[in-house]
Amino acid sequence: MKNQKMLDILKTKNIVIPLYIYKCYPKLNMGLDEFMFLMYLYNQGEMIIFNPNIISNDLGTDIKKIMLLINNLTDAKLINLEVVKNEKNITEEYISLSFFYEKLNLLILDEINNDDETDESIFSIIEREFGRTLSPIEYEIVKAWLDSGISIDLIKEALKEATFNGVSNLRYIDKILYEWGKKGIKTPHDVDKNRVEYKEKKNEKLEVFEYNWLEDDEY
Repeated sequence: MKNQKMLDILKTKNIVIPLYIYKCYPKLNMGLDEFMFLMYLYNQGEMIIFNPNIISNDLGTDIKKIMLLINNLTDAKLINLEVVKNEKNITEEYISLSFFYEKLNLLILDEINNDDETDESIFSIIEREFGRTLSPIEYEIVKAWLDSGISIDLIKEALKEATFNGVSNLRYIDKILYEWGKKGIKTPHDVDKNRVEYKEKKNEKLEVFEYNWLEDDEY
């Protein structure tokens, strides 16, 4: 009897963790319990029937903790619950990993878009400046900049501008890039040139404002 139970335990399905996902773990911004639970879900497929009792039995964990882990991963935008009708037209609730796969896709793009000079991607540079991990939506915003042809160097300049003004917000950077685009600014050199021209115009206005009309000989 004991031998049979031991064999049943040894035959239990393994949880496989791909090496790439393991390497991504620090970037996923979650605890070890959440990561192991996510890997359990990953091994079940992209859509898992939401049945806390089965999950609890599989993992040997009480339902209360299972619900806490699901809640944590939902808040982290790594999983979501979807209501779907099956073939018998019966409504069932599923755990979807579509957000998790989107996050993995963004992390892959992060590596692909590495800056050759510094071997650091623009995503990582922004995260370092902001002091936090970018959300999936923020990754999409940065990706949209790159897809539209905005250079990494120009994004860096906009990031510097935002940081100088004490703003850690991608919407602010997006506005800077938009205004620069209207002015035809495409390179850091264009940015410097625009700053010089702005200072010159500002100085001209100051000179006009400070002109002492009372000492003008013509009047």
